[in-house]
Amino acid sequence: MTAVVHALSNAVRRAPVAVLAVALLLTIVVGAVGFPRIVQGGGNEGFSPDNPELLAQQEIAETFGSSGDVVMQVLIRAEDGGDVISAAGLQAAGALQQALADGTLEDVPLGDGTTGDRPTAEVLVDRPQQPAIVTPLLGVQQALGQADPATLDDAAVDQAFTGSLAQMPPEQAGFVTGLLPGDTDPAEATSSTALAIVFLDPAELPDDDIAVGEVVSAVADDIAQIDVPGITLEPFAFQLLFASTDSFTDEVGRLFASAILIILLILGLVYFSRPREDGSWLSSIRRTVADVAATIAVIFMAIIWVQGMAGILGPDGLGLMSALAEPAQLMPVLLVGLGVDYGIHMTARYRSQVGEAGESVSEAIGTATRTVGVALVLATVTTAVGFLTNITAPVPALKDFGILAAIGIVAAFVLMLTVFPALRLLLDRRAEAAGRLPRQTLSANSDGFLPKLMAGVAVFAERFAVTTLVLTLGVGGVLGAIGLANVSTEFSFTDFLPEDDPLIVTFDTINEEFGGGAGESTNVLVRGEVTPAVHNAMVAASQDLAGVDNVAVFGDQAQAQSPVSVLGQLLLAAQPGAEGQPGDGGQDTPAQPGAAPAADPALVGQIVGMLEPGGLTVPEGTDVHALYDLLLQASPELAGQVIAGPDQPVRFIVTTTAGEDGAAALAQDLDEVFAPVEAALDGDESAVVATSDAIVSNRIIGSLRDSQLQSLFIAVLAAMVLLVVNFWITERRPMLGVLTIAPVALVVLWVFGMMAATGIPVGPVTATIAALAVGIGVPYTIHVSHRFSEDREVYDTPEAAIRSTVRHTGGALAGSALTTIAGFGILTTSTLTPFQQFGLVTAYAIGFALVAATVVLPAMLVLYDRYRRRREGTAAAADGHGTAEADDAVAPAIGGAPQ
Repeated sequence: MTAVVHALSNAVRRAPVAVLAVALLLTIVVGAVGFPRIVQGGGNEGFSPDNPELLAQQEIAETFGSSGDVVMQVLIRAEDGGDVISAAGLQAAGALQQALADGTLEDVPLGDGTTGDRPTAEVLVDRPQQPAIVTPLLGVQQALGQADPATLDDAAVDQAFTGSLAQMPPEQAGFVTGLLPGDTDPAEATSSTALAIVFLDPAELPDDDIAVGEVVSAVADDIAQIDVPGITLEPFAFQLLFASTDSFTDEVGRLFASAILIILLILGLVYFSRPREDGSWLSSIRRTVADVAATIAVIFMAIIWVQGMAGILGPDGLGLMSALAEPAQLMPVLLVGLGVDYGIHMTARYRSQVGEAGESVSEAIGTATRTVGVALVLATVTTAVGFLTNITAPVPALKDFGILAAIGIVAAFVLMLTVFPALRLLLDRRAEAAGRLPRQTLSANSDGFLPKLMAGVAVFAERFAVTTLVLTLGVGGVLGAIGLANVSTEFSFTDFLPEDDPLIVTFDTINEEFGGGAGESTNVLVRGEVTPAVHNAMVAASQDLAGVDNVAVFGDQAQAQSPVSVLGQLLLAAQPGAEGQPGDGGQDTPAQPGAAPAADPALVGQIVGMLEPGGLTVPEGTDVHALYDLLLQASPELAGQVIAGPDQPVRFIVTTTAGEDGAAALAQDLDEVFAPVEAALDGDESAVVATSDAIVSNRIIGSLRDSQLQSLFIAVLAAMVLLVVNFWITERRPMLGVLTIAPVALVVLWVFGMMAATGIPVGPVTATIAALAVGIGVPYTIHVSHRFSEDREVYDTPEAAIRSTVRHTGGALAGSALTTIAGFGILTTSTLTPFQQFGLVTAYAIGFALVAATVVLPAMLVLYDRYRRRREGTAAAADGHGTAEADDAVAPAIGGAPQ
């Protein structure tokens, strides 16, 4: 490590212009090659691509092309607490139907790679017995015929509503009342909200998910423009949530710009030195601006290196990483915060060498690079290793985050030890030659407010070392461990959307009042050969579905499409006098979505001949493949959604209302219902998989929880091994490595304790906190341990040495911590909840790292030094305290400056 630092130092001193040219050229090349290849990613895939449920979702999309009809929910809301079962609500329902029947979608993807206009009606489902638009007032419209809603009063609508419900079959009445809030009494015919459902035909939509989102957005725009006094229509579909990433990208850009502005201001305060006799206010301001600009320039170059490497290593480059998921997109803010630490330490040490030690500019650059550089290279290696431990995490987004963070830390280190000193050397060498270098002003750096404040903190190690450790390690450690055991883990696919986004507000209302609404569906994928035993087990499972919690039902039948339901609907439609058939004398009423049209009687006859009499099961020896082929011929649209063909899986599309909170229980219940199907498939555990976005999210929670503890253990262990080896080789005191890492483990416990106390869960962003706490804490403690080793060679007592260490290095650490907290603190202003939480958690980590490095570690070092010297029989007993004057007199001999 020393050889690397010396090589960089010599290169900077001998050829600063060449160093700058090479660094700039590399930055340009990495940016030019990598930036065009950056692939933005997000959603569940980045967090769990090996998840069986997510793999099942992908297989369903590849095999069936869609998850069934695209369901758009329209929240009908009466303003000022009014009533939607009213004349105004009836007018809104009619306006919705009219707008979609007569509307035109402008400039939308047409499916052939082009864009253009198309009638809205073309993308709506057009099937017998299934209206494309279903509202709770559909029965009222049928009962009142062509009556103008403007001529009706609310009482007439209420009467028609209750009358139409009474005449409906139970399953249809249950479907209609399911479009009202769960606590609504249909008999009262009063509700402030209701749902309408718009079915979009996947066969008429583009194949690309983004293009589907654009079409759905166009339909939503048409609905949102409907104007009915006293009623608002709020469309919602899951495709709308991720139709555009603009809000997320804009938010990251705003946070980054704000963080830069705040850090510029704080850095200016940290770097500014009050002018002495040899300086002026103008020169102090100019130097401050130059140091701030140099620090930020290095950080920007490091960001370009990281982003460029993300493209080079990504799916459009070498393919070693996935697309940039949300945590990795926080990297610019992260690098700004962590890179500032290097700049502050380099600047502080350089100024001290020029001002206090009286070295020339070239000598001071060399001294600062060599002394601070040794600590920085050790901090860089251990920090990078801490982040790289994320490659063992089962969550790919966290793996990529760890890789990019390690690249960023190394880039910041290399650039800070080359570009930063080269810029300072070129700027100050000219001033030195002209006799304008303000040495006295630079020597005032260690007399600032923060160094004096931190000198007072040293009293905890000098006089109360044992008490300090008992309180911090004992009480603090126990409370932190309790917090770690109780911190929750949460994940939601809406986490990365602004909480005040109108879509999220509508989504939350649908979840709260309608139990998730009618837009949630859960797929059950059945892989393997469908034998008679498998088919009969699926028939039994179809019947049992109605008894599963959070499965929507029509009367006593579950709302589910499957080979079994298609078979039943075909037979029902073929019966004489069946609803909707010629000669039934009845009037069409809303039926269960997916009702099959009448089929060729000959095909139906063949199908009936393959079944057990009076049922849907088949005799042993039946060719089920041939049966399913007949279903595809008789009803290609419906059967094609659940039967892919020979040697292909089949599926159930179950309408559910579990939401994210009930996803785990729903998945378990479905596993139990389909256990006989799995048994009929020879017990293959991967043969039957229940999946949905909510179920995948629940599985991700488990992955995050597992990776949290795993990454924490590996990160701390890896950092400790590196530190032990380093201190054993350099100082023959491996115990210093253990002491240096011990406070970092305490920082992690404290952070998790604060997360539990303040209700912050482990999520897709905060899951990085274990590696982040190690990454931030290790450099802090390394600076203190490294400086104490230097100071102890000069001072007679460990107390005097630790006071010098905490005053000088602690002052720089305090400046770095305040600057970094300010940079990360801007995340708390985000409209995205995970970013708010990440800002708070990072502030916890940095604040605790400062306390651990300046309070806990000094107490450990003092006690260890006393023990070691007593054991070795040295004369340096731990009974003196030194004075501040002695510190200042002796410190220049070792370059007494903050590191």
